[in-house]
Amino acid sequence: MASSSGVLADKVAVVTGAGRGIGAAIAAKLAEMGAVAVLTARTRTTLQATAQSIAHAGGRAEIAECDVMDLHSVERFAQWVEKAFGRIDILVNNAGIGNSGPLHTMPPDQWDAVMNTNLRGVYYCIRSFAPMMIRAGSGEIINISSIAGKTALPNGAAYAASKWGLNGLSYSVAEELRAHNIRVSVVCPGSTNTDFGHQGKNTSKMLQPEDVAHVVTMLATQSPQSFASEVVLRPTQKP
Repeated sequence: MASSSGVLADKVAVVTGAGRGIGAAIAAKLAEMGAVAVLTARTRTTLQATAQSIAHAGGRAEIAECDVMDLHSVERFAQWVEKAFGRIDILVNNAGIGNSGPLHTMPPDQWDAVMNTNLRGVYYCIRSFAPMMIRAGSGEIINISSIAGKTALPNGAAYAASKWGLNGLSYSVAEELRAHNIRVSVVCPGSTNTDFGHQGKNTSKMLQPEDVAHVVTMLATQSPQSFASEVVLRPTQKP
């Protein structure tokens, strides 16, 4: 059960895309370690299910609907967090969507949806929450990328482009915010057993959402003088 004496006790952790999959697992793990998990996504019903699961395990979770593709929505969410908690200690940018098919057949609106969720959404969240961390003189920003941000992904070029971009954004923002005692890290998981769709793969050999959550908590609990800027996480056996 979560405890007020946990290593992340009294910390406020915001997780985007927290209704299911990797985001839900990250939120649950942070709450287990004592943080107040603030869950956000576009769909309230999935957020409620995640929050109820956390509460049943003895943790604390709060929910708020937010569309990371909408700057005004993100700004309103950030204002609510500041009013409700007075701080943010951990920001996990997890919300993301994928695509499939050759790039030359991809409709422009699908391209926009991938880029606006996976890359622009992270920009909006950092833009809205980093000033709170700067005022506090500390913070953790953890961006969930993908191994597709480091290798070729045929029939997923837009997704790969968004994740390559997210990696570059993360490394650069890390340098901007280090002077404020804010660490920015990126996690690049390989094949993970979520509802993204992994036709033909052995899901028992894939990474599980809890594996990614474990890495996030490792990053969030680093000693003050250390800074792991990137973690590439692969399945032990190829699915």
